[in-house]
Amino acid sequence: MNCRVFMKEAVLLAEEARENGEVPVGAVIVKDGKIISKGRNRREKEKNALAHAEIEAINKACEALGSWRLDGCEMYVTLEPCPMCTGAILAARLSRVVFGAYDERAGSCYSAVNIPEITAEKKPQIIGGYMEKDCKQLLVSFFSGKRS
Repeated sequence: MNCRVFMKEAVLLAEEARENGEVPVGAVIVKDGKIISKGRNRREKEKNALAHAEIEAINKACEALGSWRLDGCEMYVTLEPCPMCTGAILAARLSRVVFGAYDERAGSCYSAVNIPEITAEKKPQIIGGYMEKDCKQLLVSFFSGKRS
């Protein structure tokens, strides 16, 4: 298992999102050491509040596996999931979530609230701050560009 390779793929997806005017968030889902799905933010393009990277990756993983149960799957995502995405992660029964940058305002795996801790029977393993510097820099440069 090479976590760095998977997170680098998520970072590439986040960069693609940024190039398309989206908040730079990318996600990949891995099963048995292989990427089975990818997602990136597409809210602006799709004009849809649900078009988050994690939701796109979960949808594609369910299609790839032919099941809504993603037991044994891991998600690598550049930003701590929001409450909506954390709910989808729990509903899909992902086994592990590795995220890069913490989100003090809306993060729901540690920062603003810890939804898995207060709601989940079967909690996924959650690892935060993985390649945090790279993931955070994408967000900082995106939002500083928006402000100037």
